[in-house]
Amino acid sequence: MATSSTSRVYIPTNARNNQYLLAEFKPSNEFMSSFDSIDDFYDRVSRKLFIACEENSLYNVHMIANDKLPITRFHEESYCLQTEKQMIFFYNPRYHEGHKSYWQKGVKSKKISLLFLATGNALRENAAAFHNKVLKTLKDLKSKLGISDLLRVRDHQHLTYDLFSRAKGHKETYGFKLRSLYPRYEARNCYIPDNHSEMTYVTFNIPVTRSLKTNFPSLFDSNDYEKFYKLVEDKFFSACTFKQITLASMIADGRLPLVRNSKTDQPDQNSELQKLSFDISSDEIQLKSQWNKSQLVDTLHFVVVAKYSDKKDVGYGKFMNNVEALIRSLSQSLEISAKDQELNVRFFQHISYNV
Repeated sequence: MATSSTSRVYIPTNARNNQYLLAEFKPSNEFMSSFDSIDDFYDRVSRKLFIACEENSLYNVHMIANDKLPITRFHEESYCLQTEKQMIFFYNPRYHEGHKSYWQKGVKSKKISLLFLATGNALRENAAAFHNKVLKTLKDLKSKLGISDLLRVRDHQHLTYDLFSRAKGHKETYGFKLRSLYPRYEARNCYIPDNHSEMTYVTFNIPVTRSLKTNFPSLFDSNDYEKFYKLVEDKFFSACTFKQITLASMIADGRLPLVRNSKTDQPDQNSELQKLSFDISSDEIQLKSQWNKSQLVDTLHFVVVAKYSDKKDVGYGKFMNNVEALIRSLSQSLEISAKDQELNVRFFQHISYNV
């Protein structure tokens, strides 16, 4: 039987796929005492890691021991930008490779983060094989170093595209069913423990441009931007309600939102990051917003999360069609030009567990 068109979402063929795995562990004091120094420990871990990566054909891997959160973004040039709280890796999966370590000499990090970036073509089709390669590498590393501590493995995949690409002339699309990770992996002989956490969500950003200010001049008359934020918040939440979306957030205080499952993570924040926790098994409305009326940000961040009942056997296509309709409604109400601006949508699939 043919798949219903409502169960597929038609995404531009120039969409970008990305995948990375983040493995983290907190070395015990007993384990650390077996090394001459903290720098000896870091050096030994990185050398053993990169040897295992070569053996398992993993070509873009980084060891991070500075307690900063790794963030990945697509770029035609490969480089790493560091802030106080983040390490932002820019790269093109088709071309960029590298094995590199980051730590501050003589300073003990609370945890060790191992970042594995997928490389090559057809990332989505090869996602399960990449996951298996990483698991094999982690197993080899634990064996060679004698690590008995549990590792937390987080597999992130996202599909990024301009919602307005058709208005700019790119009309070719491909129909995605967007199946959840667990059955996709199982069908390709990549077995995830039953005790795992899985989340699916969408993020999109709206820049506070000159044209947006011109469209709503009365909202930008002073240093009090409450009217502007309330307008956007009301339009966003109204669009959510109309499309029966109950898990969503708007962040406009300069922080980058991080999406987590409330069963494993609680809300938290620092000067750069805002952790948002959602209970995806609940039918309760969880619409959240955070902004500072005295601060006009450069970018409005939005998050839309799939609840458990949005997980269909055929995939998340219906959920994604609702999200696209929501975003189009919001962008039209804010008079955003589809021809003149990009509105990048990121569809995230995330699964995590301990090994």
